[in-house]
Amino acid sequence: MTIHTDMQILNEIVAVRLDVNIWTARRKLTPSDFKAVDLPPEKIASLGSKRICDPAELRIFSTLKGRAVALLDSVGVRFLGGWAIPEHLVAEMQRSLMDLRDDFMQAREDFLGSYDESVQAWIKDNPGWESIIAGSVVDADYARSRLGFSWQMFRVVAPQSDVLAGGVDAGLDEELETLGSRLFGDIARIADTLWERSYAGKSEVSQKALSPLRYIHKKLSGLSFVEPRVTPVLSLVDTALSKIPGTGSIDGADLLMLQGLLCILRNPDTLVDHGQKILDGRTPDTILDGLLKAPSGIFCPSVPNDFMEDVESAEPIDIEEYESAVQVPDRQPEPVLNSFGLW
Repeated sequence: MTIHTDMQILNEIVAVRLDVNIWTARRKLTPSDFKAVDLPPEKIASLGSKRICDPAELRIFSTLKGRAVALLDSVGVRFLGGWAIPEHLVAEMQRSLMDLRDDFMQAREDFLGSYDESVQAWIKDNPGWESIIAGSVVDADYARSRLGFSWQMFRVVAPQSDVLAGGVDAGLDEELETLGSRLFGDIARIADTLWERSYAGKSEVSQKALSPLRYIHKKLSGLSFVEPRVTPVLSLVDTALSKIPGTGSIDGADLLMLQGLLCILRNPDTLVDHGQKILDGRTPDTILDGLLKAPSGIFCPSVPNDFMEDVESAEPIDIEEYESAVQVPDRQPEPVLNSFGLW
């Protein structure tokens, strides 16, 4: 089924480019590091690298970068080497990125404050290789220059009509055309991870299992303008969540409905197809009720091979990382009114 995003959505999105530089604390090995060892010539083999400090000391920087990526993934879709995010969320994203940058810079100062001691401890922890490590140590200022956290937000504007005949907008048009497909692909990847981790084969799940579904709901809600079938899919997720009690374990028909919903969401073709069905007049309630009335139970179609190849080549999804990057509020239970003995 064709998925097309119109050029007009440029008016509703802001592009974000994330630049996070992480120093690896690696230096190139040289022939002098091996002294009397007979090495092959460079045209046959190249030497690798050596670590000059404990990589565990640098792990926090990768963690903070991962949170920034998860934050932008939670509300946006990949676009022009960065992300397209809804205009109305720019201020929120700016604040969240500033908080992450502050954490990154504080971690940098903490790391550099004990840098010399950490290097010496690393040398001591690797007896017999002291000279190889010590001969490549760099000072703290060099390490500082290799650790940075920044981002740029900008609008993308299509070329004026008088130059369009030259086809200069072709690349931008192609990028926009696939925006909807990428969004549905993101949703399918998250749903597939959630299915495998929390729902497949289960007879009961906790309220915590709803959090990724609320995350999907929030992402679809912010990007509903990207493609006409996004809003119908959003209404399907919203209707399903509204049917689940606000407290207690989820089982029986409620769990069966959620499993059926995830089977729709984890397959991008099925996802788009159900969005179209709602556009054509089917209601979310009818679709969800149909999941429960299927004579052979929930049928979870296999994910297309070409999509699975994309999933396997993509960065793995860590749902906990997504949840920590963006706070998705739980749906509050309906208030219980005091009857004061009247009923």
